[in-house]
Amino acid sequence: METLTTSQKMKTAQDFLPINGTDHVELYVGNAKQAAHFYKSAFGFKTVAYAGPETGMRDIASYVLQQGKIRLVLTTPLKSSNPISEHIFKHGDGVKILALWVDDAYKAYEDTVARGAKVYMEPKTLTDKNGEVRMSGIYTYGETVHLFVERKNYNGVFMPGYEPYTSDYNPEDTGLLYIDHCVGNVGWNRMNDTIKWYEDVMGFVNILSFDDKQINTEYSALMSKVMSNNNGYVKFPINEPAEGKKKSQIEEYLDFYEGEGVQHIAIATNDIVKTVRALKSRGVEFLSAPPNAYYEDMQARVGKIDEDIAPLQELGILVDCDEEGYLLQIFTKPVEDRPTLFFEIIQRKGAQSFGAGNFKALFESIEREQAKRGNL
Repeated sequence: METLTTSQKMKTAQDFLPINGTDHVELYVGNAKQAAHFYKSAFGFKTVAYAGPETGMRDIASYVLQQGKIRLVLTTPLKSSNPISEHIFKHGDGVKILALWVDDAYKAYEDTVARGAKVYMEPKTLTDKNGEVRMSGIYTYGETVHLFVERKNYNGVFMPGYEPYTSDYNPEDTGLLYIDHCVGNVGWNRMNDTIKWYEDVMGFVNILSFDDKQINTEYSALMSKVMSNNNGYVKFPINEPAEGKKKSQIEEYLDFYEGEGVQHIAIATNDIVKTVRALKSRGVEFLSAPPNAYYEDMQARVGKIDEDIAPLQELGILVDCDEEGYLLQIFTKPVEDRPTLFFEIIQRKGAQSFGAGNFKALFESIEREQAKRGNL
């Protein structure tokens, strides 16, 4: 029996819910003005839109940042009575909404709710002088939400309620292009239910699976499965902790986030060396590099690559391969004081997998950080 490639597995997903990609990722944060400055300064985003009291929204302040095809929305409540305040108090700053760009937000809602989704937002249409945006939303794992956004009849900067925002401070971008995937952490024995939800409700397919025999170190282990839609534009790896001698990174996340949620956002670049150098020069901190042996064995492990190994080793960039090519990746340290949300920078050279060959090196690096925090 012929083994399907990762790309071929994607094509087996049901296509009842066409998704054009990630529309935006919304984070609930304690201070959106300062968070926006951080993402501009450190990652090279630009502020493009704003909503708040000045635009008629009395209870929140919200900034839209963009780089390439990536939109980050940073939203903060203006009073403690706002439900967003409760979310931040419990979870800290983190991802609330993974918004998906669809052709028909109303039909996406009807189809997913009919398949068992829990309602977050009933279909609604927002209008202003630039047209209309139609939206609806459902809950996924934890308190995380998939918002369906239809914007084919809208020409504004983001959506009604937001106004264009210009700033005298516009740092150069760092070569970030689009969101490659977003990873969620779920609790003990919650993997299968979450995977089944994506299959039944969203029509996604499981394109890769890793168990605790494949993803483990001397101290900890986890399990991971990758869910994808039909065209591969939206991919959601899901992690679950597994038994180990000590606390795994997934357990640490669940403890400090106080529930299930988005662990990291992977962002694509076409020149990972240039991007990582730019990010490091702006203060972005990355996990420590693997030992020299990792790079000495690289060619035997992944074959010939286009890049020089020396800058990869200097920066701590990891390399892995699959039957379709290879990829380069690196992970930031958590971007907040709670050891929860972090970012991945990834460059794909044909490979459609997720760096399984790097898991041991990656998790040992994470464990070194856990040990410093006293959480291993």
